[in-house]
Amino acid sequence: MKTTHSIDAARLELLLTDLRLPAVKLMWKTIAEQSDKEGWPAARFLAGLAEHEVAERSRRRIERHLAEARLPIGKTLASFEFEAVPMVSKAANLLLFGPPGAGKSHLAAAIGLALVENGWRVLFIRAGELVQRLQIARRELGLESAIVKLDKYHLLILDDIAYVSKDQAETSVLFELIGSRYERRSLLITANQPFGEWGKVFPDQAMTLAAIDRLVHHATILEMNVESYRRRAALDRKRGPGRPPAHATIKDSV
Repeated sequence: MKTTHSIDAARLELLLTDLRLPAVKLMWKTIAEQSDKEGWPAARFLAGLAEHEVAERSRRRIERHLAEARLPIGKTLASFEFEAVPMVSKAANLLLFGPPGAGKSHLAAAIGLALVENGWRVLFIRAGELVQRLQIARRELGLESAIVKLDKYHLLILDDIAYVSKDQAETSVLFELIGSRYERRSLLITANQPFGEWGKVFPDQAMTLAAIDRLVHHATILEMNVESYRRRAALDRKRGPGRPPAHATIKDSV
């Protein structure tokens, strides 16, 4: 025969399910036992339950944001070779310039990961892919709505902007995105070419200058002009153990 306690416990489980408090439902028995044993006041017992629910919601939120951010796996600030790129500090809100393999995408992804882990929303996406999405939205008369939806991301990481085709339709939607986020939301952009070569991205000089003006107003610009560390790593693997690394100087290897 069920006791009053077991009936109350079952009823509480149902109520917690209806209230969508999964962490409280999971932990209330354990915390209640500790509360009874130590003689907690009711406020402390309730605070303990609430703290577990808040922590669990924060964990689930970070998981969701990590999933939607689409960040490359394994790219963290801890694994970034800051020694190999001495001009880089651990900063955010960036325009990253440098040759292929300099670590721009790695650093961008690592910054995105650090922000997501601290409660911010991030989207990492190839610039060309996003431009194609926005072009489709424009054809379907939904460009403004598509750009507004991107506002939910505190940081939008556009990787490889220089690979966007110099096409009026493509670059105009990119310009509208830049203009929309200006002074409202953050952009982190990686590019192989410096601003002087952005005429290859935008179809006319006026649009190029206007886009650059909006991007640099509240940005930190980092020029990562170093040898590709993908190439260095490949050469080091080829040399094998006991051989000087590819980035060693002649003096170092003498």
